[in-house]
Amino acid sequence: MHNINENRYDEMKYIKCGNSGLYLPRVALGLWHNFGSVDPIENQKAIVFEAFNNGITHFDLANNYGPIYGSAEENFGRILNKDLSNYRDEMIISTKAGYDMWPGPYGNGGSRKYLISSLDQSLKRMNLDYVDIFYHHRPDPDTPLEETMGALTDIVKKGKALYIGLSNYHPKELKEASKILKENGTPCLIHQFSYSMFNRLSEVEGLHDVHKEEGIGSIAFSPLAQGLLTNKYLHEIPEGSRAKKVSSKFLNEKDITAEKLDKIRKLNDIAGERGQTLAQMALAWVLRNDAVTTVLIGASKAEQIVDNKNIINNLSFSVKELEIIEEILK
Repeated sequence: MHNINENRYDEMKYIKCGNSGLYLPRVALGLWHNFGSVDPIENQKAIVFEAFNNGITHFDLANNYGPIYGSAEENFGRILNKDLSNYRDEMIISTKAGYDMWPGPYGNGGSRKYLISSLDQSLKRMNLDYVDIFYHHRPDPDTPLEETMGALTDIVKKGKALYIGLSNYHPKELKEASKILKENGTPCLIHQFSYSMFNRLSEVEGLHDVHKEEGIGSIAFSPLAQGLLTNKYLHEIPEGSRAKKVSSKFLNEKDITAEKLDKIRKLNDIAGERGQTLAQMALAWVLRNDAVTTVLIGASKAEQIVDNKNIINNLSFSVKELEIIEEILK
């Protein structure tokens, strides 16, 4: 049903992740949405194949992606084992633990108990011997960093993950965690953080500097600001969009001010001059100057993959373009 594109590696650009020897694609596929028990498996399969056929080798999961918790891993495992098992060594598969996963005191946080048992469950769900990257999904103030980092180190030493990642850490915590991991002989490979034209907290906090100083790669999630940086909102808030769903805890109508819509339109004009869609420019902007290793995209249908992947044909910005964008975003 799905053929593998033999020229898939020509479709993507790869860059070394931090100080490691691991190359990552500039665009990775996140399975946060659209891969749950409620989503049709045929569509999931089409998205995964489209990504792989376009040189996207990195697939990003977490223990509680769904809904229901665990179902994204199960579905991805099903697709992998049925259709792509011969290509396992051409893939970077990551998962995470840190947020709420199962009831009681051991299903959340940063304890050794939670991290090790959660990864064991994830491996079972995906039917894998190891993941390429295992992340602590968020800092846990109730657990000493030494305990959390020690568990991550042991996971690598046991061969259940090849690399360690951290996610949502603030600069100070990231520096401390990185120091412990280096002392343990298992340096942090990558840090995952929220970053977009509309969310630049990481710049203000100096997170990018820590990535550089510590030799840690970086992967940005929500680069399209939950869909705001797409042509979806150029005219008004569409019915059925994420912002209209009252239950959406990530984006609601109040966030979308007239001022924001005006910015979106102006950015869209610049994207047009660059021969890109607004979404393509927003993704390329996140990767500008190689300060970020990889940008994480989500997809609800296969053709979005190709649109997003095409950013690699135009990742550079002139000084003038960057100045105009700064002016708009102010």
